[in-house]
Amino acid sequence: MNQNIFEKLPVPKAVMSLAVPTVLSMLVSIIYNMADTFFVGKTNDPDQVAAVSVTMPLFFVFLAVGNIFGIGGGTFISRSLGAKKYDAIKSISSSCFYMSIVASIVMTVLFLIFMTPILHLMGASEATEDYTRAYLFYISIGIIFQVLSTMFAGIIRAEGAAKTAMLGMIVGSVVNIILDPIMILYMGMGVSGAAIATVISNVCSVAVYLLYLRKKETSLSLSPKYFTLRGIWGPTLSIGFPASLNNILMAVAYIVLNNLLSGYGDYPVAAMGVALRANMLVVMLQMGFAMGVQPLFGYTYGAKNYARLKKSIGFTVICTLIIGVVLTALYYLNTRFIIAAFIKDDIVIMYGVRMLRSLMITGPFLGVLFTFTFSFQAMGRAIPSLILSAARQGLIFIPLLFITNSVWGLDGVIYAQPATEIISLIVAVIMFAVIIGKINKQAQSETEAAAKP
Repeated sequence: MNQNIFEKLPVPKAVMSLAVPTVLSMLVSIIYNMADTFFVGKTNDPDQVAAVSVTMPLFFVFLAVGNIFGIGGGTFISRSLGAKKYDAIKSISSSCFYMSIVASIVMTVLFLIFMTPILHLMGASEATEDYTRAYLFYISIGIIFQVLSTMFAGIIRAEGAAKTAMLGMIVGSVVNIILDPIMILYMGMGVSGAAIATVISNVCSVAVYLLYLRKKETSLSLSPKYFTLRGIWGPTLSIGFPASLNNILMAVAYIVLNNLLSGYGDYPVAAMGVALRANMLVVMLQMGFAMGVQPLFGYTYGAKNYARLKKSIGFTVICTLIIGVVLTALYYLNTRFIIAAFIKDDIVIMYGVRMLRSLMITGPFLGVLFTFTFSFQAMGRAIPSLILSAARQGLIFIPLLFITNSVWGLDGVIYAQPATEIISLIVAVIMFAVIIGKINKQAQSETEAAAKP
């Protein structure tokens, strides 16, 4: 636990000390997520690339469950730190750990039992079904490690140990990057090798986090004696559910997207998979920056240090704008090279260039959207967080996909995502202005009350 970062460091230094480790861990995580597509692409088999693309929504489901406890529990921990409620922190972390295990076991059983209908739901074609089934089988076996890795990173980051959260992600990512070419290409295991490498990498991440939690310096605990649902379940779910809903809706959205794209053939499915993986650098770096600062948002809000809270949010917005503009410019200048790095198929490259450039339309501004989203979560503003999450990936994106597909065909499907993000950003700015207005009134009331004799 590092309260010096939360209370004493100047805002720019505090933001950077929390954000940079998270951004670096995201960078390695991005490489890790790209690795499967990259090395499977080296087989020059569009069907295997499409199979990996089709399973992408499932990772959003796993991330969703991890975020229920990682973000929900993590923001609860940050607010508890700010309010000096140290006993509550042990109960929160222990409860999140055991609830994550139970949720993972349930998911594994469901995925193994209902694998065939899940494959059809995701849009696996006759050509890709066997590859997708092999990939999904091994991923299902390792769900518990994926969920625990996400949960641990969230609660460890919440107490200011951003470097440790980064280390766990880096170790897992490096292991995956090393194993991917060995299993996919050298051992000739294809998509099965990619899945096994992913599971092993998550095991390694969890091992790093467990070693950290054995240290005496941490306020967190995994001891069963602190496990309780009383007073933990409500605050954790009130923020964790909106955060996870975003991931669930992303999964649903990409299932819809894959099914619509499959109507135009397997090449667009493979191309969109490559474009989305390539675009992860732009999305995840800005998301990682905002996510890294979230504990500072939660701590300052819990401590009622509203001036520091607003400075932290403002500085984060500026930083993410700079990151977004630079990355967007680089991507527009090198779009074909980026897509071609994943696969050499000319048709996939043709579609991929169009898709990646459409995704980059909102590249400069995504960080602002993420900053507002994570600040809502950190302040315990469940309803605004829920509205924004639902709007970006569900309430707007999914209906828009059907509308644009029916009106403009493939082009409509391609441009639905940036259109959704523009609308979501407008909604986020309006909600943020309302919330800051309420915080200003609250701060003024507290100042006036303190001034009375």
